[in-house]
Amino acid sequence: TAAGAGAADRRERFQPIGTPPGGPPPRATPLFDSGCGKLLAVIPTHAVLPRLTAALADRYRIERELGAGGMATVYLAEDLKHRRRVAVKVLRPELAATLGPERFFREIEVAARLQHPHILPLHDSGEAGGFLYYVMPFVEGESLRERLTRERQLPVADAVRIAGEVASALDYAHRQGVIHRDIKPENILLHDGRALVADFGIALAVSRSDRSARMTETGMSLGTPQYMSPEQAMGERDLDGRTDIYSLGGVLYEMLTGEAPFVGPTAQAIVAKVLTADPVAVAELRRTVPEAVARATHVALRKLPADRFGTAAEFAAALANPSFTTPPSAVRARWRPPVAVGLPWALVLAAGAFIGFDRSRSRPTPPPPAVQRLSIRFPEKVAWTDESGAGLALSPDGTMLAHTGRDSTSQRRLYLRSMDRADPVPIAGTESAGLPFFSPDGRWLGFVAQGIEKILVAGGAPEFVCKIPGYVQATWLESNVIVFGDGTDFGLRQCSLRGEVTPLLASDSGESFNFPHGLPGDRGVIFSVRRGPVERLAVLDLRTRTRTSLEIVGTDPRYVATGHVVYLSPDGLVRAVPFDLKGLAPTGEPRVIAEGVPIGQNEGALMAVSRAGIVVAAGQSSSQRALELVDRAGSGQRLYPRLGSFLEPQFSPDGRQIAVALEGEIWLADRAQGALTRLSHDSLALRPFWTPDGRQVAYVRQTGARVELRIMPADGTAPAKPLLGWPNFSLWEGLFTPDGGSLVVRTTGGPLRREMWLVSGDSVAKPISLLASAADEVAPAVSPDGRWLAYASNESGHYEVYVRSFPGMGARYPVSLDGGTEPVWSRRGNELFYRSGPKLLAAEVRVGTGFEVVRRTMLFSNSDYEGDPTHAGYDVAPDGVHFVMVRNLGGASFFTVTLNQFVNLTGRDAGAVHPGRAP
Repeated sequence: TAAGAGAADRRERFQPIGTPPGGPPPRATPLFDSGCGKLLAVIPTHAVLPRLTAALADRYRIERELGAGGMATVYLAEDLKHRRRVAVKVLRPELAATLGPERFFREIEVAARLQHPHILPLHDSGEAGGFLYYVMPFVEGESLRERLTRERQLPVADAVRIAGEVASALDYAHRQGVIHRDIKPENILLHDGRALVADFGIALAVSRSDRSARMTETGMSLGTPQYMSPEQAMGERDLDGRTDIYSLGGVLYEMLTGEAPFVGPTAQAIVAKVLTADPVAVAELRRTVPEAVARATHVALRKLPADRFGTAAEFAAALANPSFTTPPSAVRARWRPPVAVGLPWALVLAAGAFIGFDRSRSRPTPPPPAVQRLSIRFPEKVAWTDESGAGLALSPDGTMLAHTGRDSTSQRRLYLRSMDRADPVPIAGTESAGLPFFSPDGRWLGFVAQGIEKILVAGGAPEFVCKIPGYVQATWLESNVIVFGDGTDFGLRQCSLRGEVTPLLASDSGESFNFPHGLPGDRGVIFSVRRGPVERLAVLDLRTRTRTSLEIVGTDPRYVATGHVVYLSPDGLVRAVPFDLKGLAPTGEPRVIAEGVPIGQNEGALMAVSRAGIVVAAGQSSSQRALELVDRAGSGQRLYPRLGSFLEPQFSPDGRQIAVALEGEIWLADRAQGALTRLSHDSLALRPFWTPDGRQVAYVRQTGARVELRIMPADGTAPAKPLLGWPNFSLWEGLFTPDGGSLVVRTTGGPLRREMWLVSGDSVAKPISLLASAADEVAPAVSPDGRWLAYASNESGHYEVYVRSFPGMGARYPVSLDGGTEPVWSRRGNELFYRSGPKLLAAEVRVGTGFEVVRRTMLFSNSDYEGDPTHAGYDVAPDGVHFVMVRNLGGASFFTVTLNQFVNLTGRDAGAVHPGRAP
């Protein structure tokens, strides 16, 4: 070797063997394979045509060269046997040497079987004179490249039609297991107005060759930089049809705008942009392109395969749908969303653009953007609901938000909010559904209703996936398996999209698993493990099926692509800890990223986190509910002038006072005086209930992860004291039996699952199981004579009200017919009230040796009043004609959006914050 000027002098005196001055490079042909590699003979370019002509003289008469590319040279020829003009494509000798004739012929046979009106067929293939070749029809027309060179931009209708025809061809090929890998204008021929995709032969042979990795030694790669998908540019071997979808998106982009999505002076410069930059919005370059077409183009060009269309057929359908609304991925910051989008989603879009940062080392790294927080208000007639089963989820790219909500009819359903819409859109068929979660590619929304179900984000009808034991927290893995857990002792389970449910990870005795969350690449599943009152984070390695504790006290973990795990601490703070995906372990100390995030009834944080790091947390004004007395006709009057976050009111036995939860404490409202007096002084008190003599009020108290029952005198003469608390699970409901000697409680969490228990005052340590099944049995109510227990159960797939004899728990009697929750007995025991959707019903009952519903009467619509399917949110007065209810005045629900939180965490010292680790 030589250096400096000497090297330059030497380079001037030499040139590659066989290269004529100013001519193209020579061709090399294989002589034989030595086992360590092939011995090549260099063939000067001017000698190729004579040799090829002689080798094919008995079958084809070569007329002239039509063109040459990186893989092959095309010649116009006459098929002597059939007397027709054909195109003979001859592989470059170095490529032929890399592939080998045996492999090439096997795979070219598969390509020859592709029969589709928009795929150029293969007539023949073979080896002659050391050349590998295949033969196609000669198309009278032009390539798409020639038309683009002439016109630059195509009419929108022509561009959409051509892209649709190519997508149809690709969809057919993909279903046959064939991926093209080199879709570009040069390989799309236009014949009599229709598109024909060429070159499946080379693509299939190269893609399936076990020697394709050696192509880099010859300086070749399959794919053209301007249309090459990011995963193809990175050299990934395991590609699927979505790489062709990306390439077709690039071709469509050029047909519409006149230029490829990315251009540059060198192939390396283009590949760098493919990996790191986003294309300019189609709408900015050509305003006449319909919005739906532009959106579909950008979806096809998304960086991650999971974020593109799942199939070429879906791409074609989107192009044909003028109302296609799936939003495009983030594009250059100079693009501006429609005015209707508003500031919140415009900032989300900017955050998404930042995630695709420029990795070029030629420019200094810009400082991270500032953390930004903003609020999204709900429209007047839609309210966020934080009842049992509520939830919200962000699509992996952060552009779609799914959440539960109630409309003006008080019907709970799922809503979808897109960045290009100012208001959330109700999802048809998701009535009474909850706990939404997205598929990894963002195309599907999973949710819990009569089981685990799914629905296409783009629209359609819900599809049943599998049966589950009740409300569960679920996560959708990239392998199209849904993992779920519901806080019981069965551990983690998984269900395929075909409905097969199998165990995934068993729990040890006395512990339960909650909040599973899949890691990228199906590397593992993070989740929380509860043992007694303490909950810690753990991870399941899906490769080895081993479970490892992360030794972090907390719950509800989620992974963010910046390399953090977000979780809820016992102190109610949301923290983020650096996390290594390869080692499945934390690599630093946690930092507090949010305070005041509300905690749901499932004890998880009411927030959603996208893989890109956008955080959306639920919030609700505390001043928009009123305590009202409502008669059987539905006419209400305000009991107390103050507005507040009233919940779960309960009449005293004499009907003179009402115990109610307000702002995390228990208060008493005096009906005669109109006074409101605070009773409890706990951190979080809710769900009050009276002793039968009316002298004391008991309630549920939550402290961190511990949920227990407390009791205190109704006149406030003594502080509250513990009534009942069990270490292994939470007590979420309680009521006294009419004689005051026993308690009926409903539990959740721990090894006892969601069950109902009878606890006698003299045998607290030996509770009697009343109801124990895989379903949710909630909202217990004992009849005034103490002989019957009413409750709601979702064992049929949705909640219905049932009655059983008590305490013997004999035969089950159905009460509701079309959904039922929140049963409440009249004081005489002759009526059982319950809610069914937006209606309050009265079931007249007759009891004797058995139980009978005589008639059911709809009283009034209670759509404006607070409800909770797991606990009665209203009560009936002793007179049987009035109800105490909480009216939701609406208009105050909102979400808080946080941007750039995790980008600003990266690389910072987090040691100053208490880590929240287990001792």
